[in-house]
Amino acid sequence: MAQVAERQETYAAAFERFRTTPAFGPEWLRTARSAAFGRFLERGFPTTRDEEWKFTNVAPVAATPFQRVNEDASVSAETLEPFLFGDSLRLQAVVVNGRFAPALSSLKDLPAGVTISTFVEALAAHESLDGPSLKSDHAFVSLNTAFFEDGIFVHVDPKAVITEPIHVLFLSAPGSTPALVAPRLMVVAGEQSQVSLVESYAGLGTSSVLTTAVTEVMLGPGAVVDHVKIQRETAQAFHLASTFVHLHRSSTFASRAITFGGRIARNDITATMAGEGAECTLNGLYVADGDTLVDTHTTIDHAQAHCPSHEIYKGILSGRSKAVFNGKIIVRPDAQKTDAKQTNKALLLSPDATINTKPQLEIFADDVKCTHGATIGQLDEDGLFYLRARGISEKDARNMLIHAFASDVLNGVANEVVRARLEALLLEKLHLPS
Repeated sequence: MAQVAERQETYAAAFERFRTTPAFGPEWLRTARSAAFGRFLERGFPTTRDEEWKFTNVAPVAATPFQRVNEDASVSAETLEPFLFGDSLRLQAVVVNGRFAPALSSLKDLPAGVTISTFVEALAAHESLDGPSLKSDHAFVSLNTAFFEDGIFVHVDPKAVITEPIHVLFLSAPGSTPALVAPRLMVVAGEQSQVSLVESYAGLGTSSVLTTAVTEVMLGPGAVVDHVKIQRETAQAFHLASTFVHLHRSSTFASRAITFGGRIARNDITATMAGEGAECTLNGLYVADGDTLVDTHTTIDHAQAHCPSHEIYKGILSGRSKAVFNGKIIVRPDAQKTDAKQTNKALLLSPDATINTKPQLEIFADDVKCTHGATIGQLDEDGLFYLRARGISEKDARNMLIHAFASDVLNGVANEVVRARLEALLLEKLHLPS
């Protein structure tokens, strides 16, 4: 308990120092920051006694003296190359340690109808960038709200169709001491607009880093947002991320979340279908090895009628890795004619790998169609026998089955270049021949 109190005092001292800087923001943001930090101090880090964190022990996070990064990291363009997509994704915004890096970004000649700015610029141009995250009592969202300095704000005008994908890269370069990094992304898609986003996270160095990422996506009536999240931070990283999606009438949000890195990686995703006819797809793939823990908590809130949702999450676990999947579907009383489908599948490649899965349905309407299912198992012995009977070696047969299992999610990534890179990263992570 003394150690926990000491850590809170460290964060409190850092918050007081941050309060005196211009990045602390205008009065409304200063109020929101103080309220968020107050909630964090009151509740502290979650423990396994909390139901939502029952299988995810963040004691290593609470025990590490993370410090807010005060200086800009020196990162070269060559260092970034492995994390970019070349000329195929021309529109690229790079954020290093939570601060926008204009010299590493490529935001010239933006297509008509889209504005990409930093949070500092957006805060100056708008009276408020209020969103659900500012009032969240989630410990790591509160930390982000208290300490974020900058981020990326994407605004798509009504009826604008942005054909080029927008890539936002958040890079952690902690230096020699454990670092607290607070990345932030907000996307506002106007009525009947269309946009594709690639949100990626990567890390450099060997020091520990706590990444408290927060993403908010607001879809106007009839808007279409295609979203891909790629997380490949270092083995010393704690990636605690939250995504909030708000869908208005007849809007469509489709997301593919791919997790390859981190010591503890958790994604909390909340999608609220606030308008009739909205459609939401949340698909994901996570690959874990060693002592990695990957936790996915999703909530799809059907607040209005005639809203379909689709969810498929797949995991590949080896070594002593652990995974958690908690998928919640809420159907409100006004959400008649809801059609919701949820599937979670996990492939265990070693006897020491484990997963805890918990599908949840909370249905308060009577004219709905909701299904959920979870499958956990090892490689199909019949499939292995079938391939080996055709002259394929046991190693190659195993690799083919593993790759086929994962490709079901990766094939949903629309951009060919991004999909090809993810295929290569998967092969590298699994140590499979290309």
